Amino acid sequence: MSRQPIRVLAALPARDWAEWRPALARAFAEAGLRVEMAREMAPAAVDYILYMPGSGPEDFRPYAKAKAVLSLWAGIEGIVQDETLTQPLTRMVDPGLKEGMRDYVVGHVMRAHLGMDADICRRDAGWQPHVPPLARDRRVGVLGLGALGGFCASALAGLGFQVLGWSRRRKALAGVTCHTGAQGLQAVLSRAEILVLLLPLTAATENILSTETLALLPKGATLINPGRGALIDDAALLAALDSGQIGQATLDVFRTEPLPADHPYWTHPKVTVTPHIASATRPESAAEAIAENIRRSEAGETLLHLVDRSAGY
Repeated sequence: MSRQPIRVLAALPARDWAEWRPALARAFAEAGLRVEMAREMAPAAVDYILYMPGSGPEDFRPYAKAKAVLSLWAGIEGIVQDETLTQPLTRMVDPGLKEGMRDYVVGHVMRAHLGMDADICRRDAGWQPHVPPLARDRRVGVLGLGALGGFCASALAGLGFQVLGWSRRRKALAGVTCHTGAQGLQAVLSRAEILVLLLPLTAATENILSTETLALLPKGATLINPGRGALIDDAALLAALDSGQIGQATLDVFRTEPLPADHPYWTHPKVTVTPHIASATRPESAAEAIAENIRRSEAGETLLHLVDRSAGY
């Protein structure tokens, strides 16, 4: 008797399913997996759940047979504390996600490093030469050295920047001066002329940039946040921008999204708002990551990017 197909519940909205379905079908076929996929399936029959915030099951208890819940997003803070979720949980990390984040971070670091706004936003015809330092003379801090943060830090180091990294767990990256702990955070903040936030959102990282920590940065520092909106105390950042302690902030993520039309960030002259575009999960490359994790699970191998519930990421 032939083996039963692997049953995958794709808990996605219809509009996303239309894009994901062909990519997943190709990836499963290339991985040699016989898979039955559907947006609706009897809970007792489900082997794996593909999860997207806002569309997945609200109660995971009926899916007792499921071997894993595979998030299609990198951010898992909306599900990680769900007490009904007892199955292994993985977060999305794939080449497209990493490369998209690298491109956004490098682009905005270079914008700050070269002082491009002075030319792009000029409203007069004055000839105002300004020569930036070389990358080797610019200090860039990266808070968060996980799959995305580490990839971006390494890319910046490859361009010649002095890169200072901080993470809750000790890391070692070529070309990056890595720090951890409270003293390490202070060491990075006190030197970072440009600061990039790529930390996960946990109880320990919420409001990690507060009045006190923003004051540690060199006066006029640039802040780039493509990580999580709640990493920043918004009132503290607005005050730091108004005082000149922070020279410019580029923000891609916010506590409430879309960013409300009356939020001060929209009109603040030192803030650039981008609409959560720093990196996106691209079905073509992400489907391969999903297929690989299911292949690994079926082979009895360790899942990739398994979430540590106790740490929150």
